[in-house]
Amino acid sequence: MGEIKFKKKTLVEAINTTLQKTEQTAAEQSVATPGGRFHVRWDEGGSATALGQLPFFAEFLEVSGLFARWVDGCPMDYTSPNAPKVVDVLGTWLLSILDGQRRYAHVAGLRGDEVAPQILGMNKIISDESLRRALAHLAPAPCKYGSEEERAARAIQLAKSTAWMDKALGESTQESLRTPWILDADTSVKLLYGHQAGAEIGYNPTKPGRPSHTLHTYWIGNIRLVLDVEVQSGKASAAKHSLPRLCQLIERLVPEERPALVRGDSAFGNQGVMAEMERTEQHYLFKLRQTAGVKRLIERQWQQGDWQNAGQGFDAVEGKLRLTGWSGARRVVVLRRRIKDSMAAAETSNESQQPTLHFIDHSDKVKLWEYAVLVTNTDYSSTPLASYTGIGLTVRMASMS
Repeated sequence: MGEIKFKKKTLVEAINTTLQKTEQTAAEQSVATPGGRFHVRWDEGGSATALGQLPFFAEFLEVSGLFARWVDGCPMDYTSPNAPKVVDVLGTWLLSILDGQRRYAHVAGLRGDEVAPQILGMNKIISDESLRRALAHLAPAPCKYGSEEERAARAIQLAKSTAWMDKALGESTQESLRTPWILDADTSVKLLYGHQAGAEIGYNPTKPGRPSHTLHTYWIGNIRLVLDVEVQSGKASAAKHSLPRLCQLIERLVPEERPALVRGDSAFGNQGVMAEMERTEQHYLFKLRQTAGVKRLIERQWQQGDWQNAGQGFDAVEGKLRLTGWSGARRVVVLRRRIKDSMAAAETSNESQQPTLHFIDHSDKVKLWEYAVLVTNTDYSSTPLASYTGIGLTVRMASMS
């Protein structure tokens, strides 16, 4: 009897083991990566890792060929036999970014991972010092005191690297430009706590006196897909520093891929930017600062009372305006929205950088409104204002008011 029970128990264990292996095999997924084919199996009881989704992202890179073209087009020409491979430099850089690292020293935390380099087809993860030297070689800083040959070589290398990154970034956004889209342009301040090139004390609303960089960002509206980011010194926060790159991005696109609108805040609503957009026949929509002339325009529109419902809680009215320094009169659209909170709460709010205008409506005791004045070169004479604000402009303007 004991032998029969033992044989049955062994048979049951064998069946259970076979079933577990079958379930594991069924749960495995085969992915093709730059480093070859890998089998991925979920382990619900295992420890979490920030790079757990890397095999699936690597499969996307392999199928699309983005990573291979990025590595092949890299203008890094090391001559030493002991220098790291290009795929190791770019792979370490990519893994560091995917892991959310912000400093070179954090790369040391990746050197214990033996699977991630294999997935990307790398030989190894290089050290932070090697990565720092490689990126400095790839994009050298301008040299002021070197010879003319050295300065020319640095400029040529920087131009090659810029063209290489522009091409790689353009491939990731090209398909999104086949449908009507809006180009958003904006600047942001990045605080610096170390000695970095271009760290200057400029416009800094959060921590005045702290050196910073200015990030000039250009992206596709609504989906927030970045077209380009240009890093400039802390003093280059005005829109005129964004204008050259903005024009370059627009002019390199074919007419079918150009944006339906270039949209920006009040920093872009000046004669220089608008004149350049009109020269390239590019439609724009910029916000105007509430200067004395703009306030008089709002007062005139308020007295006329021909406001139309533009949707999303906004009323709109259009007109013509020519401010001092403008080359001519331009079409403007005034948006207003009634604030439901009390006047005291609105006055103490710090969300708006510009003062809110208060008007008294004789049909009611007191009404509190907020305004945004937009200038544009588009012609929507045959289109109602509700359709004009129905393409996502109202939400953007409300956030900037």
